Amino acid sequence: MTTAFRQGWDELKNGELLAAAEQAGFEVFVTTDQNLSYQQNLANRSIAIVVLGQQQWPTVRPHIQRVVDAVNAATPGSFTEVEIPFR
Repeated sequence: MTTAFRQGWDELKNGELLAAAEQAGFEVFVTTDQNLSYQQNLANRSIAIVVLGQQQWPTVRPHIQRVVDAVNAATPGSFTEVEIPFR
């Protein structure tokens, strides 16, 4: 697991970022960008996308098993949203 920042991709926009991740061999892209499916054509992507419903770690942490389950169930080209209630 890594971050876009660690990969040197922090300046890339969504489409470029997804393409870079696919080219680097990543299988799952986890993001909090809930508009991703509206901004990008995801039909031809080989990378699975998991979108988290919240971005703050203290809010996500109690629901981490839901995130792990979504990542483990992801298949190439799939799109999954993980609802995380705000405290």
